[in-house]
Amino acid sequence: MKAAILGGTGVYSIEGIETVEQLVETDYGRVPVMRGTGKWENLYFISRHGTDHSVPPHMVNYRANIQALIKLGIERVFAIYAVGSISKVVPPGGVGLLTQFIDVTQGRSNTFYNGGASGLKHTPMDEPYCRAMGEKILAAADKKGITIGKSGTYICTNGPRFETPAEIKMYKIWGADYVGMTAATETALIREAGLHFAAVAYSINWAAGIEEDLAFISDEEMMRIKNSLTEIALEVLFAPLESCKCKEEQE
Repeated sequence: MKAAILGGTGVYSIEGIETVEQLVETDYGRVPVMRGTGKWENLYFISRHGTDHSVPPHMVNYRANIQALIKLGIERVFAIYAVGSISKVVPPGGVGLLTQFIDVTQGRSNTFYNGGASGLKHTPMDEPYCRAMGEKILAAADKKGITIGKSGTYICTNGPRFETPAEIKMYKIWGADYVGMTAATETALIREAGLHFAAVAYSINWAAGIEEDLAFISDEEMMRIKNSLTEIALEVLFAPLESCKCKEEQE
């Protein structure tokens, strides 16, 4: 079985694993993918913003990235998202599962099915993320003494600008816990592809207007969180999923 990690802000490699670059040709462009070596040869990594963080969120080639996973035969995906905290349940420095999302992006290519030759498909989104993988993540975190929020709603804005306090106030009323700029687009495409998908958000600051100080976490704290989440990902991605119902939900 093959699995992949998708990383964004602050996550540009897989700590402790030697990788080699592999270029994957897709219908939407060429994608650089890092592949593990040795016992990790079935593990892949994509940095959605590029390893030099040069690709803004509204310009990420989401369809190419996800089609690359399909072409590689990936079955499971673990995504890590840097977010701003709206809910105080997960403050800066905290981590939470993604269980729902709200999409307020505009003009993005967020489907493989545009009619015509590509066909038409209405993908269920009742449970955007694999519940079985989520349970494995919580269990792995608990074993390592890491606290992870058990549920959370991610609101996805277009970027690259940050949100206004008025927008964040509205998003809070809507029930959003975290705000970011990438998860909804990736989630929709990964669900269309029928892959097992789990995602975690780690907060790097308060969203605008929640606190007087945005309180960005330090680079050292970001690195510590990233390494902990990578350890959890490596444990979860290749573990058995006895209770998974992803395939049933797609039918």
